[in-house]
Amino acid sequence: MKSSDNYQFLIADDHSILRQGVSLIIKELFLNATVHHAGNFKDTFKVLRDTKIDLLILDIHFPDGNSLNILKEIRSIQPKVKILMFSGYDESIYAMRYLNAGASGYLSKESSESEMKNAIGSMILSGKYITSNVKDRILDSYISKKPLNPLDLLSNRELEVARLLIKGYGNLHILETLNVKKTTVSTYKYRIFEKLQIDNLASLIELFQLFSDEGN
Repeated sequence: MKSSDNYQFLIADDHSILRQGVSLIIKELFLNATVHHAGNFKDTFKVLRDTKIDLLILDIHFPDGNSLNILKEIRSIQPKVKILMFSGYDESIYAMRYLNAGASGYLSKESSESEMKNAIGSMILSGKYITSNVKDRILDSYISKKPLNPLDLLSNRELEVARLLIKGYGNLHILETLNVKKTTVSTYKYRIFEKLQIDNLASLIELFQLFSDEGN
């Protein structure tokens, strides 16, 4: 699919080589597209304030934070911008969280070039994109009335705390990283173990190994 429409794209990712690769794909699809680049949240917001963007291709994790927490701010700057999350994080864990938080689509960085083109084209034409895997999970969840992945039981903040726990971070490091109180970290840890019906860190690591790429 090729188009002469002069769309404005913003690729927000802290890896320059990845941005260049995605930019080449966009240029193949849209001949007159303008592609802006941002390697951090500060630059992302600057572009959004200066230019009306048709499609923002956004990574999940940056050195200066997690994009889940800034989706609302992005929407406040450009309410109608289409947002495609482009991440190496397991879509079965994160896709619905980001879609619910305001993203318009979710695509894994392990996707093929053809799927990347399909996703970008779909986002421009229809304003949304999810893989067949995510569609199936939505249907299964609707029918069963419960999450298929036990990690889906965790809130966004609980998932952040759990991720740091399995990386070996102590309470002090977690409270500094997430800017929460020490007692709150202990409370989150208790809730995580209770929801997942486990009682030790080894079991938490095992669950992430089974249900999240981050546990590997």
